[in-house]
Amino acid sequence: MQAVILAGGEGFRLRPLTRSRPKALIPVGNHPIIEYTINALVENGIPDITVVVGYRREQVVRYLNQSELDINVVVQEKQLGAADALKCAEESVTGRFILLPGDNYIDSASVAQIKSAGNALLVAEHPQPSNFGVVTIRDGQVCRIIEKPDIYPGLTVSTGVFSLDETFFDNLNSLEIPEAVNRMIRNGTPVRAIPTVGWQDAIYPWNLLKMNSRVLKSLSACRSGYISRGATISGSVQIGKATKIGPGTVIEGPVIIGDDCVIGPDACIMPDTSIGSRVSVEPFTYLKNSIIMDDVKISSHSRCVDSVIGEGAVLSDHISTVTGIFSAEDSGSGRLITGEFGAILGDRVSAAPFTVFKHCIVGNNVSIEEGRLISGTVKDNVVVK
Repeated sequence: MQAVILAGGEGFRLRPLTRSRPKALIPVGNHPIIEYTINALVENGIPDITVVVGYRREQVVRYLNQSELDINVVVQEKQLGAADALKCAEESVTGRFILLPGDNYIDSASVAQIKSAGNALLVAEHPQPSNFGVVTIRDGQVCRIIEKPDIYPGLTVSTGVFSLDETFFDNLNSLEIPEAVNRMIRNGTPVRAIPTVGWQDAIYPWNLLKMNSRVLKSLSACRSGYISRGATISGSVQIGKATKIGPGTVIEGPVIIGDDCVIGPDACIMPDTSIGSRVSVEPFTYLKNSIIMDDVKISSHSRCVDSVIGEGAVLSDHISTVTGIFSAEDSGSGRLITGEFGAILGDRVSAAPFTVFKHCIVGNNVSIEEGRLISGTVKDNVVVK
């Protein structure tokens, strides 16, 4: 059996985090999202994998070249949607295949359920179905997929994971994938609806926190580096090589910390936190339920909760995030969107002491030169004085 992973999309709604990287390479649990999909396939004995790349494709190709697998790469020259991306892979497909999005988390058990199911779709319940294709089901069979409806008939959505065969390409003919599946069903080919075991998408940046929490649930404890005898570590905690954990530091898993980090002394790292490599967390700083990417510095007496901090951010002392409800208009649909989080900071944000981030989104390369309350949305490359 083969697999086709679609990893060509930009993930516009995840900006500022996708300005410099494709969505599939956003680190969650210190690993690119697409890595979980690839691992789930390999664990199910499916090493014949084709990845369709597009937006910032050189980054995805560079990542895939580091793999021990012989992964076939197909280029989508223009980002014309998922159906066009799949068409780009047509010549690589013979027989039955699994189609997967490269920017969703999917676990091995879910792949196991669908790989031998014939024509099938993995479905899941979601509290915000209008962001997805809503699936109507009768007696375990898909009746119809309604793409991103304003009024939806239920909470069951498509995960974008399908089991198909090469004849599916005959149904595309410039249609999007959900409508092509609908055509297949109308023409008499049944498609089974299979509930997923573990799946998570991230439509907006704050959704990454839920994905991160899900990923860390299966984290295995592994501790390298130097850990002071005065540190207290409990639960599933993974610590990378050459990382130093100072005395008085408390870490409560699940937590993952990358290589070459300096944590503490007297820092507090609470559950559902991912810390990348070469990160510095100074004394009396508190982190919880957050994604801290590579090369970030968080100075002393700071508090970062329910937040995503982009690469190379430099946060001075006495920085804090305030969790609350963020609301804005979705630029694509015009709908009002809301999310509960502390802060989303893009790459290379720098903030002066005593800055407070109040459930806000701050763009890449933003410099905050005086400590103040930041709320709402701050665009890329802005200087806040």
